[in-house]
Amino acid sequence: METHIIPVGFDYDRLIAPLVRDRHAVERVVLLEGSVGSAENVAYSQRLTARLRSDFETLLGAETQRITLDDVYDHDAAFSTAFTLISEELQRSPGDVWVNISSMPRPVSFAFATAAHSIMVEAAADRDRIHVYYTAPDRYLETELAEQLQRVTGRLTAVADDRESEAVAAEARRIIDAFEAGGTTVGAKLFGDSHLLELPIAAFSPVKPFEELVLFKLGAIQEAASVSELAERLAAELGESYTDAFRSKVLYSVDRLGPEGKGYIDQKAEGNSYRTRLSPIGELWVRSHSSGVGTLDDDDEEGEHRRQ
Repeated sequence: METHIIPVGFDYDRLIAPLVRDRHAVERVVLLEGSVGSAENVAYSQRLTARLRSDFETLLGAETQRITLDDVYDHDAAFSTAFTLISEELQRSPGDVWVNISSMPRPVSFAFATAAHSIMVEAAADRDRIHVYYTAPDRYLETELAEQLQRVTGRLTAVADDRESEAVAAEARRIIDAFEAGGTTVGAKLFGDSHLLELPIAAFSPVKPFEELVLFKLGAIQEAASVSELAERLAAELGESYTDAFRSKVLYSVDRLGPEGKGYIDQKAEGNSYRTRLSPIGELWVRSHSSGVGTLDDDDEEGEHRRQ
């Protein structure tokens, strides 16, 4: 039996039809919907999610769950959600977990694919149970809509006999011209002070238990002025004596986790010391290994989950 984790954008058919047509034994489906964008876009995505939920239950007899992604452009949050979801589904059932990356914006698709790969690296025993897949549509309705709009606009322009009709025809013509010149999108979204949303490309490497302690401690304190300071604070937290042997153990772990090792820690030389902090992939590791998925609100008639 299979569990499918499916981020839902503005698609319906290609998220369910292939599973029906190929007769997949789908036991459970987790549907993720976005809550960012215009009210119309959010409402449209929610309607598609509701329809998918109903049809997965009716056509495939699958148990379903809905989860909300608060920001479909927040790669790290999506990665953390994906990592937790996939890990929990692997523990919940002995069946395979399938991750669909066909819909939603690319930061979400990239995050879910990378999270699945990271778990495959960390948990070799479950590697064969994790599948990432994409489904392609037979055709795109947006191009068909543009063609039909072009025909209608031509007719409307020919028969327009008042200012309102002329204005409607002119606006439709403007949209068609923009579509033909620049494709289906306009402009570029600003993320903070940059239009480029950089995505981490490294997958997780296996981490030893003591290395986990080092990473979690760095995540808690943000930054250490030196490895010695990190070791001293970690020793205090563990209730151990701060000895040369303990400092050497931390130093060895930092070296293995650093830029020349697994890439989870960044260091900057300052005098005789190295200012030490988590790298972006290290921050992602800490976040995904210390967070969980939101709980079910029994009072919600839709049975939705929201990630906290």
